[in-house]
Amino acid sequence: MTSDVTSSNSLTLNPDELDGNELEPVARADEDLEKDSALATLWARYKETGDKDARDQLIVYYSPLVKHVAGRVSGGLPKTIEQADLVSYGTFGLMDAIEKFDPSRNVKFESYAIVRIKGTMIDELRAIDWVPRSVRAKARAVENAISTLEANLLRSPTESEIADQMGITERELHDILSQVSFIGLVALDEVLPGNSDRGSVTTFGDTLADKSGGPMASYEIQEMRQLLQAAVSRLSEREKKVLALYYYEGLTLAEIGQVLGVTESRVCQIHTKAVLQLRSKMSRQERP
Repeated sequence: MTSDVTSSNSLTLNPDELDGNELEPVARADEDLEKDSALATLWARYKETGDKDARDQLIVYYSPLVKHVAGRVSGGLPKTIEQADLVSYGTFGLMDAIEKFDPSRNVKFESYAIVRIKGTMIDELRAIDWVPRSVRAKARAVENAISTLEANLLRSPTESEIADQMGITERELHDILSQVSFIGLVALDEVLPGNSDRGSVTTFGDTLADKSGGPMASYEIQEMRQLLQAAVSRLSEREKKVLALYYYEGLTLAEIGQVLGVTESRVCQIHTKAVLQLRSKMSRQERP
């Protein structure tokens, strides 16, 4: 990023030198304090005067965030949803984040913006109703079949066994897994609708009860971890690897496909089946 500061009203930012890691596009070493000052000046100019040129420069500078979030959200979505559409939706979220961000709170803008960008994308996807009721019904049918087979077999069922239980072919099961791959999965940083216009946001994670206090809460957390560990241990090795690469290594479905030597759609199916199995196992554990 370069800057040309002749006065508080003469500042240009070049996004071409943005760091390759979009999650931290303005993370710099001590020698870049002058650049930090230039960016802070630009923020101050926009917040104090509402200068349109300053706002446009901020949008261009932080635009790689939108592409990064779109890449993460697009994993598992139907092929009919193009990443370019997600970028378009996310740009509105970025503009909203820039408008409502308060630099005086000393909160990193990237962390704040990612939540709003992702929330805007998901809101738009819901608005176009890309998941019909029939698909949600198929997801419940697969989960019920898995639950029944696990209770009878005392192990994780294979895809062929699930297909037989549902009275369909394995190819039809793969199609169903591809269709339901994104429904029912909610990120804790997803923005809830109806947030305050004063710059604060509420996510699903914020609505979870704080159970950090007391010995009983600690025991429940430990027990839940043990149950989840036991549930994961009963998955196939390939399913374990997909979950580890996706949730712990942060790889996209396409990148996982390259590691495993399979297509992205096949990784999507494996991921969906693993999540449905875990949800089935955990729900049985929670029943009285």
